[in-house]
Formats: sequence, structure tokens, C-alpha cells
Amino acid sequence: MISMEKGSGEPARTPRARRIPERAHPVTLRDVAEAAGVSTATVSLVVNKKKDARIAEETRQRVKDAIRSLGYRPNAMAKTLVSGTSRFIGLVADGVATTPFAGQIIHGAQDEAWKHGYALLIANTEGNGELEQDAITMMLEYKVRGILYSTWFHRQTDIPASLREADFVLVNCFSNEPGTRSVVPDEVQGGRSATEVLLRHGHRRIAFINATIPAPAKDGRLLGYREALEDAGIPFDPELVMEAYPNQEGGYGVTGELLKRGATAVYCYNDRMAMGLYDGLREHGLSIPDDIAVVGFDNQEVIAAHLRPPLSTVSLPHYELGAAGVRMLLELDGATEGISKIHCPTVERTSVRAQAHA
Repeated sequence: MISMEKGSGEPARTPRARRIPERAHPVTLRDVAEAAGVSTATVSLVVNKKKDARIAEETRQRVKDAIRSLGYRPNAMAKTLVSGTSRFIGLVADGVATTPFAGQIIHGAQDEAWKHGYALLIANTEGNGELEQDAITMMLEYKVRGILYSTWFHRQTDIPASLREADFVLVNCFSNEPGTRSVVPDEVQGGRSATEVLLRHGHRRIAFINATIPAPAKDGRLLGYREALEDAGIPFDPELVMEAYPNQEGGYGVTGELLKRGATAVYCYNDRMAMGLYDGLREHGLSIPDDIAVVGFDNQEVIAAHLRPPLSTVSLPHYELGAAGVRMLLELDGATEGISKIHCPTVERTSVRAQAHA
């Protein structure tokens, strides 16, 4: 309809109501049955692949043709109720989704689940116990195949009571309860590999800046350092092991003490400490790697790959932790219980150089 707007010679258009597209009607069993000229019971038998049902092959084909032409999709929840399980795997995490590198756990689990015909249901609880309980309850209601229970840093954990109602695997955490299964980083191997990078470049007086916070990583990475020195025939010197808070300020703050120990190389508990150490060494007029070589741990690429020089480090295998968790849950790797340790790969960049006398 067109009207004249007062005070102008131009016609004014009356706005028309916006047309809202009709929502497509989901195709039902009854629709398929009518198209194929059979009962809904027959369609149900064909959809659920009941091969022992007495249905003529021509009738089966007619039903399949109707399903294909109408685009019928079976009701997944209804099939779940019949079978007692679903094609979902749950993942409950206390902060994995919001940490820059540990989100790879989700990526690895998702890829591995999809490979075996499962989809991932993810709940990020931020450590909220009530939300965690609700998430696990929801997953149990969906009759998930099992649940991966993950923490954003490697630690011992308490198992929520409701988690025991499902098949579960702990990822990046562990419990001493009998019968539990978990996948964690091999911290000892990682510490050994970090130290071996420096040994291969001729360093013999290697310092280790460890964390002050108790954790499996603190103990494991120190043990790996000691094992590498022992294998190389170098006596362990406790004077070369220092502790600092595991962040940039911690690494910066320990620089002066480190230089008093006469080390030619240093292995840091994590990349953030190494970043702080870079700043401290430069303030003392020292060059990396010419004056002192540095190795980190974690391979946080937003740090390690962008320092100058780029930092040699050991990578936490978060993607593989997620993938291995799914394989363990689906019993594809033969593990029935216990802790499975995942290799931490070395990432060598240019913060290490061979000593001139080596």
C-alpha cells in the first residue's frame, strides 16, 4: 500500500510485515511409513537394522528409498534409550578450555572421538563443584559412553562420587584409588630430555631453576635432570638447583643468584620462568646463547617461539593426552587400569649453542 506523506510530494511506503520463513517440519516415522506404504512398526524395524525381522527385501528397499528421499533422521535419544548407551563421550574439565595451550586436550580428544564415531560433550567448570556435579549428571542422563575428567595442570585429584557411575578416565591428573585409569605427561622423561639438550651441546655445569609449588611436575622434572646428569657421568651438585615462583617474576628474581653459581647453562621449570630469566640476563649484560644457554619447559608458543632468541623447550603433550584418554576409555590400547605416561617431545630452537671448548 502506498500513501502520500504530509508536506511532501513523494509517496510514502507503508512498511510491510517481515516474512518469517516457515520452520521445516521434521520428518517422522509416520511420514516414511505413508510414503513407503507400510506400518510405522515396519519402518522402525528397518531403521534399527533388525535383520532377523520377517520383512521382504523389496519392502526393506522401499522403506530405505523413502527414508532417503524424505531426508528422515532417526531420533538419537530414542535410540539411546533402547540401546542403553549413546555415541557421546563426555569431557569435564576444571579450566582446560580457557588456558592457551591446554585447550589442545579438547582438540585431541575431539579428533580421536570423531575417528571412532563418537561426538564430544564438553563441560568447563572453572573448578565450581556444583557446576561439575550438574555436568556429570547431565552426561549420565545422556548415557554417554564414558567421561574424561581433566584438570588444567598435572596433579593428584579426588574423584567425584557421581563420576563412578560411568566408565571414566582421568586426563592430566591421577588418583591412587585402585582400579582407576589415567593419562599424564611423563615429567621425568621431559626433565631428562631438557637436560640432555644442554649436555649434547657440551655443557657440564647446568643449573636447574625449579618451582616452589609442590606438584608432580616439580618432583618429576628434578628427577629427570638428575638422571640425565648421572647418565652423562656428572655428579649432582645441589648448589646448582634453585627454586623460584613459576612465573616471569620468579625467573627474573633468581638471575643474580644463578650467576653466582658459575653455570654455563640453565634449565627452567617452565617457559614463563625462562622469559623472566631472559630479562635478568640482559640486564646483567649477558647474551643468550653466547654467554649462557637456556632451556624451558611447556612449549607455550606464545612465549617460547617469540622470545629472542627463540627458546629451546620441552613440549607438554596436551593434544596426545586428550587422544590417549579417548583410546583408553574405548579400550583400544589394552590398558585396564593404572597410569599411562605420555612422552614429552623436545622442541629445539636457538637459545642453546655448543660451548667453544666442547
